[in-house]
Amino acid sequence: MGGTNPYIKSPEIKKPKKPFKITFSGLDKSIEVTPDYPVFGTGLPGSILDIAMTAGIDIDHACGGVCACSTCHIYIKSGSKSCSSATENENDMLDLAPDVRPNSRLACQCVPSGEEDLVVEIPSWNRNLAREGK
Repeated sequence: MGGTNPYIKSPEIKKPKKPFKITFSGLDKSIEVTPDYPVFGTGLPGSILDIAMTAGIDIDHACGGVCACSTCHIYIKSGSKSCSSATENENDMLDLAPDVRPNSRLACQCVPSGEEDLVVEIPSWNRNLAREGK
Protein backbone atom coordinates (compact mmCIF):
# COMPACT_ATOMS: atom_id res chain seq x y z
CA MET A 1 0.00 0.00 0.00
CA GLY A 2 1.26 3.48 -0.71
CA GLY A 3 0.67 6.67 -2.60
CA THR A 4 -1.70 9.46 -1.70
CA ASN A 5 -5.06 9.70 0.03
CA PRO A 6 -7.76 10.58 -2.53
CA TYR A 7 -10.02 11.95 0.22
CA ILE A 8 -7.76 14.78 1.32
CA LYS A 9 -6.49 17.78 -0.58
CA SER A 10 -2.76 17.64 -1.26
CA PRO A 11 -0.65 20.67 -0.37
CA GLU A 12 0.67 22.99 -3.04
CA ILE A 13 3.99 21.52 -4.08
CA LYS A 14 6.98 23.14 -5.79
CA LYS A 15 9.20 20.65 -7.57
CA PRO A 16 12.96 21.10 -7.18
CA LYS A 17 14.76 22.89 -10.01
CA LYS A 18 18.29 22.24 -8.73
CA PRO A 19 20.07 19.56 -6.68
CA PHE A 20 19.84 19.69 -2.90
CA LYS A 21 20.87 17.50 0.00
CA ILE A 22 18.89 15.86 2.80
CA THR A 23 20.97 14.84 5.81
CA PHE A 24 19.45 12.43 8.32
CA SER A 25 21.00 13.34 11.66
CA GLY A 26 21.48 10.43 14.00
CA LEU A 27 21.84 8.09 11.04
CA ASP A 28 24.80 9.97 9.57
CA LYS A 29 23.39 9.54 6.09
CA SER A 30 22.93 12.13 3.37
CA ILE A 31 21.06 11.96 0.09
CA GLU A 32 21.84 14.13 -2.92
CA VAL A 33 18.47 14.84 -4.53
CA THR A 34 18.31 15.96 -8.16
CA PRO A 35 15.24 17.33 -9.96
CA ASP A 36 14.88 13.98 -11.78
CA TYR A 37 15.36 11.89 -8.62
CA PRO A 38 13.42 8.61 -8.94
CA VAL A 39 10.55 8.08 -6.52
CA PHE A 40 9.48 4.99 -4.59
CA GLY A 41 5.75 5.81 -4.67
CA THR A 42 5.20 6.21 -0.94
CA GLY A 43 3.64 9.40 0.36
CA LEU A 44 3.28 12.51 -1.75
CA PRO A 45 5.54 12.45 -4.82
CA GLY A 46 8.89 13.92 -3.81
CA SER A 47 8.10 13.80 -0.09
CA ILE A 48 10.85 13.16 2.44
CA LEU A 49 9.39 9.68 2.94
CA ASP A 50 9.43 9.03 -0.81
CA ILE A 51 13.03 10.24 -1.16
CA ALA A 52 14.23 8.30 1.90
CA MET A 53 12.58 5.02 0.85
CA THR A 54 14.10 5.31 -2.62
CA ALA A 55 17.54 5.71 -0.99
CA GLY A 56 17.03 2.70 1.29
CA ILE A 57 16.43 4.73 4.46
CA ASP A 58 13.46 3.13 6.12
CA ILE A 59 11.04 5.43 7.90
CA ASP A 60 8.07 3.69 9.50
CA HIS A 61 4.79 4.47 7.75
CA ALA A 62 2.00 2.18 8.94
CA CYS A 63 -0.64 3.76 6.68
CA GLY A 64 1.47 3.49 3.53
CA GLY A 65 2.17 7.21 3.44
CA VAL A 66 -1.39 8.43 2.90
CA CYS A 67 -1.61 10.81 5.91
CA ALA A 68 -3.77 8.43 7.95
CA CYS A 69 -1.41 7.89 10.91
CA SER A 70 1.58 9.56 12.54
CA THR A 71 4.23 6.85 12.39
CA CYS A 72 6.41 8.79 9.91
CA HIS A 73 6.74 11.70 12.36
CA ILE A 74 10.07 13.50 11.87
CA TYR A 75 11.73 16.74 12.94
CA ILE A 76 13.00 19.25 10.37
CA LYS A 77 16.13 20.60 12.07
CA SER A 78 17.02 23.00 9.25
CA GLY A 79 15.68 23.90 5.83
CA SER A 80 12.00 23.94 6.78
CA LYS A 81 11.34 27.09 4.73
CA SER A 82 11.83 25.06 1.56
CA CYS A 83 9.17 22.51 2.54
CA SER A 84 5.52 22.49 1.55
CA SER A 85 3.18 23.89 4.19
CA ALA A 86 1.51 21.47 6.57
CA THR A 87 -2.16 20.96 5.76
CA GLU A 88 -4.96 20.73 8.31
CA ASN A 89 -5.04 16.96 7.76
CA GLU A 90 -1.32 16.65 8.50
CA ASN A 91 -1.67 18.74 11.64
CA ASP A 92 -4.61 16.56 12.75
CA MET A 93 -2.43 13.46 12.41
CA LEU A 94 0.48 15.14 14.20
CA ASP A 95 -1.86 15.70 17.15
CA LEU A 96 -1.72 11.91 17.61
CA ALA A 97 2.09 11.70 17.52
CA PRO A 98 4.27 11.61 20.65
CA ASP A 99 6.64 14.48 21.47
CA VAL A 100 5.32 16.95 18.88
CA ARG A 101 7.50 20.02 18.50
CA PRO A 102 7.25 23.19 16.39
CA ASN A 103 9.51 21.55 13.78
CA SER A 104 7.48 18.30 13.61
CA ARG A 105 6.24 17.07 10.24
CA LEU A 106 4.97 13.87 8.68
CA ALA A 107 7.60 12.59 6.26
CA CYS A 108 4.85 11.45 3.86
CA GLN A 109 3.45 14.98 3.53
CA CYS A 110 6.57 17.16 3.73
CA VAL A 111 7.78 17.91 0.19
CA PRO A 112 10.98 19.97 -0.14
CA SER A 113 11.25 22.41 -3.05
CA GLY A 114 15.04 22.12 -3.22
CA GLU A 115 15.61 25.78 -2.44
CA GLU A 116 17.86 24.81 0.47
CA ASP A 117 19.44 21.72 2.02
CA LEU A 118 17.57 19.92 4.80
CA VAL A 119 18.62 18.30 8.04
CA VAL A 120 16.02 15.79 9.23
CA GLU A 121 15.86 13.85 12.48
CA ILE A 122 13.98 10.58 12.71
CA PRO A 123 13.20 10.28 16.44
CA SER A 124 14.95 7.27 17.98
CA TRP A 125 11.65 5.96 19.35
CA ASN A 126 10.26 6.04 15.80
CA ARG A 127 12.98 3.93 14.18
CA ASN A 128 11.96 0.35 13.66
CA LEU A 129 15.23 -1.43 14.38
CA ALA A 130 13.68 -4.91 14.56
CA ARG A 131 12.53 -6.31 11.24
CA GLU A 132 11.21 -9.71 10.39
CA GLY A 133 13.33 -11.81 8.05
CA LYS A 134 12.31 -12.17 4.41
